[in-house]
Amino acid sequence: MNKVRKVPLRKCVGCQEMKPKRELVRVVHTPEGDVRVDPTGKQNGRGAYLCPHPSCLQTAQKRRSLERVLKTSIPDEVYQTLADKMREVADGA
Repeated sequence: MNKVRKVPLRKCVGCQEMKPKRELVRVVHTPEGDVRVDPTGKQNGRGAYLCPHPSCLQTAQKRRSLERVLKTSIPDEVYQTLADKMREVADGA
């Protein structure tokens, strides 16, 4: 008898859609205060999930939903770095 495995779902802070955790990109606010992309999904810190689409990151930036979820202010330079890193992660997957 095969067991059906439960797939963990997470909500994208940009488009608000529930998707399997493996399809999303995790952004983490580390205890040191950095905000960065977490390709492993295992870094310490407060995490938020985004679809690997530029439109979701733009929506999250416009609504400030990423800042709200991570409980920190995020400068524009960090959003640009996140966009570049998300592109790398999406291309690598």
